[in-house]
Amino acid sequence: MDKQAWHALPPDDTLTRLGSQAAGLDTHTAQERHLTHGANRLPAPPKRSPVIRFLLQFHNILIYVLLAAAAVTALLDHWVDTSVIVAVVLVNAIIGFLQEGKAEQAMAAIRQMLAPQAAVLRDGKRTTIAGEMLVPGDIVLLEAGDKVPADLRLLQAYGLQVQEAILTGESVPVDKQVESVPADAALGDRTNLAFSGTTVTSGQAQGVVVAIGGHTEIGRISGLLAGVETLTTPLVEQMSVFAKWLTLFILTVAALILAFGYFVQHQEFAELFMAVVGLSVAAIPEGLPAVLTITLAVGVQAMAKRNAIVRRLPAIETIGAVSVICTDKTGTLTRNEMLVASVITVGQAYSVDGEGYSPQGNIEPQPKEAATVTEIGLAALLCNDAELKQHADTWQVEGDPMEGALLAFAAKTGHHHRSDWTRTDVIPFDSRHKFMASLHHNHTQHAHIIVKGAPEVLLAMCQQQRSADGQAQALDSAYWQQQAETIAARGQRVLAFASRTVPPHHTVLDMTDVQEHLTLLGLVGLIDPPRPEAVAAIAECHRAGIRVKMITGDHAATAAAIGQQVGLQYPDKVLTGGELDLLNDAELASAVLDHDVFARTTPEHKLRLVTALQAHGLIVAMTGDGVNDAPALKRADAGIAMGNKGSAAAKEAAELVLADDNFASIVAAVREGRTVYDNIKKVISWTLPTSTGEAAVIVLALLLGMLLPITPLQILWVNMITAATLGLALAFEPTESNTMQRPPRPRDQPILSGGLLWHIVLVTTLFLCGVFAIYAYALDQGYSLELARTLVLNTLVVMEIFHLFFIRNLYSTSLTWQAVRGTKMVWLAVVVVIVAQAAITYLPALQAVFGTQAVGLADGLLVLGMGVVLFVLVELEKQIRLHL
Repeated sequence: MDKQAWHALPPDDTLTRLGSQAAGLDTHTAQERHLTHGANRLPAPPKRSPVIRFLLQFHNILIYVLLAAAAVTALLDHWVDTSVIVAVVLVNAIIGFLQEGKAEQAMAAIRQMLAPQAAVLRDGKRTTIAGEMLVPGDIVLLEAGDKVPADLRLLQAYGLQVQEAILTGESVPVDKQVESVPADAALGDRTNLAFSGTTVTSGQAQGVVVAIGGHTEIGRISGLLAGVETLTTPLVEQMSVFAKWLTLFILTVAALILAFGYFVQHQEFAELFMAVVGLSVAAIPEGLPAVLTITLAVGVQAMAKRNAIVRRLPAIETIGAVSVICTDKTGTLTRNEMLVASVITVGQAYSVDGEGYSPQGNIEPQPKEAATVTEIGLAALLCNDAELKQHADTWQVEGDPMEGALLAFAAKTGHHHRSDWTRTDVIPFDSRHKFMASLHHNHTQHAHIIVKGAPEVLLAMCQQQRSADGQAQALDSAYWQQQAETIAARGQRVLAFASRTVPPHHTVLDMTDVQEHLTLLGLVGLIDPPRPEAVAAIAECHRAGIRVKMITGDHAATAAAIGQQVGLQYPDKVLTGGELDLLNDAELASAVLDHDVFARTTPEHKLRLVTALQAHGLIVAMTGDGVNDAPALKRADAGIAMGNKGSAAAKEAAELVLADDNFASIVAAVREGRTVYDNIKKVISWTLPTSTGEAAVIVLALLLGMLLPITPLQILWVNMITAATLGLALAFEPTESNTMQRPPRPRDQPILSGGLLWHIVLVTTLFLCGVFAIYAYALDQGYSLELARTLVLNTLVVMEIFHLFFIRNLYSTSLTWQAVRGTKMVWLAVVVVIVAQAAITYLPALQAVFGTQAVGLADGLLVLGMGVVLFVLVELEKQIRLHL
């Protein structure tokens, strides 16, 4: 049957055609179908061939200039110079080619890590599997926030709305139902289908998979959606533009010098032209964009190792500048391992012990009137969508952790199975009404509505309460409010349970059914202890000048207790959602700085809080997991979605996804973001001064009309060997020890600051002094021109090496053993450069090519001393600047 006609079949016929049933497929059948139908994923987008990717590395104005220079030198029969220029171009292309390959692998790995999960029925039990393992006939469970993992024919739907803009362009969510629709219905009118890639905005549903992978509706248009994310950021683009303008400036200067030397000084054109080529190659930072992008790619991988998956690369720059982190509480600051710790009935408080989600544990004191506690346990079991499963020695939850804790509590009251009761309808939990209600029938023709939710909401819905002897009596609202506050003050989340008996023929649940005639059964308090690593991470944030604000839907007293435990600066100052609603934007902007805990909030409040913080010029990171968190995540400077409990909608809106939902991973991401930014500054701060230093040597010599202290071929060699090694090593620099002890950088801080420009001038001046000093010394000693130039060549390389060791520590002294010890990448680059320099200095074959001569030990030490002098002078300047 054509997949487009599934919507015309009744649900039972659909299951029959697919060889499935309401309880789902068995594992064996699912495995067989997976082998037959393949993985549920869209065909991979077409990739460019390696040859095309390699050739595209030459598509750059900087490379065009070098290739033109190579062509001219070849016409002048300067074949050695031509070979070196081509070698420079090839080295740069190879670096870019390898970097792009690694970047594509990193992005592919990230896409794999973000592959959606699907809740399905297998062997009659709820389980979670990777979305790509779905097969036709699988029964999929949907709830608000999920991304639909395949094309589904809906079997059950409870208030289900799906955002289908990705397929239909309709911005309003579509109401879904299970009845058949005409076979010729348009795509947007197939209201009994849920399409792969769309997002559930509210409600719950069950559906059977009718199409997977490329056979889905989104698969038909996957060619339009298969764009590959480009590994670039505003900073890289900014530096590319800067390099282009710098190239044009250098070419203009080169042309003027060429004209001056030829027409005014009457120098030989071929020799003059080669000098100008050397000047251009030395001054053009052709490898800078590639090295910057490599630095970002290294940052992506480093963050992934810290469980922070970067979805949009500009976030790497942003996360390092964050000055405020707005975080959820549950699972982020806490363990997300809920445990029912207390139960309150009329006139009696009980404590419950246990570990994790294990159903073993005791209730103390032993209930004298067991009926009410047992009834709460039954309510906790039935008004519940989770499943508890035992893996080895641990119990794990399939579903909401709070509901898992309620199942464990129910087992402690003697209720282990739901088989005696059939759920006939449900009102799913929604943040707007803050309760869940379910309707159940048993085999003895009894029917009950069970409601669980926020105490203040249920108290308004109840007229009676269950007494200690199991009888109904008038509700004492003041008593329950006091008990709820007492539990919350201990840092526990409070839930209320209520019930109502209805006639057996009552099978449909409506909102009007729960707005009156409910009887309050009692309260339960659940604890979710803070993560020890989150406490340490918050302390680290405070040292780094980063404010941490907790935004939670919990009771104000609960939020304050957790805020106190994790070490927030103002844990006792709590603003509730109701109080936020009373503040206008100006009042909120003033209050937001004086409060670190926001309780009883809705996702809409998060958006207002982000906006209020940004009004102060702060760079805000915001965590979120729900569908309604998407606006706040997009508004934040760095949106961070939860990888485990987060909805697909939240992940789509976020720049980062936490694989472990742990606040410590956010702080690790901030640390890595600062490290990446520091390394980018180091790359730029090393590349630009050394490039201008090399170029200045040639410019000054040409303007003075003197013999060049270094030949164009030698300057080409220096540029090739150092840019491909020393500059690249800085991309792998580790985090500096004081990285998280510095305040966040300002939002508008430029990468090319006045300090960097001063450093370029200083280093260029020192390069000129060092080069001409060693050149003058060599001529004064009566050395040959070849030996003098060899000394200058090695002096340039040695000064660039010592400049590398200086630039590795931007914010602290470089005169420590740890700074001198360096890293494996730094020493690998230095060893490569030293070996290469020794080769062209001492090997006769290379001496003939590069016009070099062997350097004696004394002169070698003198060259080394020039590097030491450079290091000492720039280090002294840094210390003076840091202590001003």
